[in-house]
Amino acid sequence: MLDQVAVDRVFHALADSTRRALVERLSRGPASVSDLAKPLDITLAGVVQHLQVLEQSGVIHTEKTGRVRTCRIEPAGLGVAERWIAERRSLWERRLDRLGEILAEDEQGEPRAVPGGKAKRK
Repeated sequence: MLDQVAVDRVFHALADSTRRALVERLSRGPASVSDLAKPLDITLAGVVQHLQVLEQSGVIHTEKTGRVRTCRIEPAGLGVAERWIAERRSLWERRLDRLGEILAEDEQGEPRAVPGGKAKRK
C-alpha cells in the first residue's frame, strides 16, 4: 500500500508548471541552481522555493559543495507517482478487459448474467 501523504506531496510538487520544467531539465542531468534559474522568468529566490518543494516531496535531491548547490533527480521520488499510476492503470485494464468479454458475448448472442441472477438474451 502506498503512503498517501507521499503520493500527495509528489503530485502537489508536479502540479506546478515551473516545477515540471525544473524536473524536465534535471532529467537531462544534474544542474546548479543558477543554471536552472537562467531560462526561467522568475527570481533566483523563486527558483529556490520551487526546488525546496521538489526536494521535500522526494522528487529531487540537492547537495551544496562550497557555494554551489547542485540538484539531481531522485528516481525513488518519481517512483511514488509511477506506482500510483500503475495501480490505477491495472484496475482499469481489468475492468475494460471484462467489458470487452461481456460485449463479445453479446455479439455472439450468448446468454449473460445480469443483476438479479437471471440470464438475458440479446
